[in-house]
Amino acid sequence: MFNGMRRLTSGSKGFTLVELLIVIAIIGILAAIAVPMYLGQRSKAMMTEAETNLNILLTLQEQFYADQGQYAPAADGVSYDYEGTYGDTSDNGIEDVLPAFRPGTEGELSFTYSLVANNGRQGFLATATGKPGKPIEGVVITIDQNGQMN
Repeated sequence: MFNGMRRLTSGSKGFTLVELLIVIAIIGILAAIAVPMYLGQRSKAMMTEAETNLNILLTLQEQFYADQGQYAPAADGVSYDYEGTYGDTSDNGIEDVLPAFRPGTEGELSFTYSLVANNGRQGFLATATGKPGKPIEGVVITIDQNGQMN
């Protein structure tokens, strides 16, 4: 009789140490492959958040330009009240200058946003900067009035 049959007929139950070690090794290999892929996808999602919000700022600036004949003035950040929703104080935040800009609640955003008016010519530069403690910390993405993103 071979070993597998003997184990079944002899009444012993459970796994051998070698079988358990093989299973643990396989799980370890799969985890070593999956975790970096997950972190990479998470960073990609955060970058997509910034690119989408910057494109929204570009659209809102174009609407402002169509209405006012100039781009919106400089603004920094988005203000929130104590509950993490948009505050209605006038602090020269982006939502005060462009009220339709609602990127998300403070806790769920991975980037901070600012709007800079270009000096000496008609134009603007919108900036997204990665928040501290996030995988994209310090990453800066910008978009200008021509839609050029970098």
